[in-house]
Amino acid sequence: MTAQAAGLLFAAQAAGAGELRIDWIERQVTPPPVLSNMQARPEDLGRAGAALALADISTTGKFTGQSYRITDTVVPPEAEFLPAARAALGAGARVLVVRAPAEDLLALADLPEAKGALILNTAAPEDALRGPGCRANVLHTLPSYAMRADALAQFIVTKRWTRLALIAGTHPEDTAFAAALRASLTKFGLALAGEKTWAYDADMRRAAAAEVPLFTQDLPAHDLLLVADEPGDFARYVAYNTWEPRLLAGSEGAKPVGWAGVVEQNGAAQLQNRFREATGREMRAEDYAAWAAVAALGEAVTRAGTTEPAGLRAWLLSDAARIGGFLGRPLSFRPWDGQMRQPIPIVTERAVVALAPFEGFLHATNELDTLGPDRPETLCQAFGDPE
Repeated sequence: MTAQAAGLLFAAQAAGAGELRIDWIERQVTPPPVLSNMQARPEDLGRAGAALALADISTTGKFTGQSYRITDTVVPPEAEFLPAARAALGAGARVLVVRAPAEDLLALADLPEAKGALILNTAAPEDALRGPGCRANVLHTLPSYAMRADALAQFIVTKRWTRLALIAGTHPEDTAFAAALRASLTKFGLALAGEKTWAYDADMRRAAAAEVPLFTQDLPAHDLLLVADEPGDFARYVAYNTWEPRLLAGSEGAKPVGWAGVVEQNGAAQLQNRFREATGREMRAEDYAAWAAVAALGEAVTRAGTTEPAGLRAWLLSDAARIGGFLGRPLSFRPWDGQMRQPIPIVTERAVVALAPFEGFLHATNELDTLGPDRPETLCQAFGDPE
């Protein structure tokens, strides 16, 4: 028996055997119409990552005397979310892994029945959920817009690109990511030379070569064109069609993401291969966020020796939490807003370009806290004083 296995066995023997019920709560959402449907959203997006993590922690549980099961509640787009969530809570749900829009997530967290529950958000990236709208019973495994934008801004600084322009779409996700980009550029001493809003509804599959050059012709001189197009509507048609040949970054080109199929270092290839074998597709950021949530719960059960939500939450937010995530550094949670710390890969379709945070961006305790709001910057009050 290895030293690690012996340590896990000792922890389990001290805590006693038990089962952790994990509830998968999903609000299905009809995606907005986009110009191309070449990359359809998988039906098992997110849930497939949770299934893989369940298999992982169940294997460990054979040595530690712990068992795990996932109970599913899936709410169709036309159905009411809160009654289904209440039913799950009434049936015993206390540890919830949630894939739902921000408004549904908050409504769930605010239910009287959810007081004392532990909720892990795997799908809503809004910065407000980690700021003024944070909830003490919600932790986040999906990177926020701010984390992704900070990673890209650090990358831009390292490349010494100082002339920047921005094109942003009109979807709410575009507006939120564009706002995060502006804030991150300011944070790291950068500025936009100019920006424009993409509000066209023409079929870019036919008109890109004519429309995009005209649209970008009056942008100020720039080295890098940033694009905020989170649903994947128009940005793919901007590449190679701009008035001046320019690099793209943001939602297209060099993209800061929580995860992508091209991540393969630090043992990630093994995770990717197991996911492909199970699903027949690439692992996406939402799948990884769900995988990380379930993996973190398994680690918390083993290390804290409890299946109670309060004990799991306390361990996850503690300095002792270290969760292997195949990104070169251990994952953990910020005690001031519940956000999972993680490196952010910057990727193209075929490779990882870089991994943030970058050398030179220093922090007193954890360089991962240079991505997203740090403790002195947080607007979250629900977690109290984490000191």
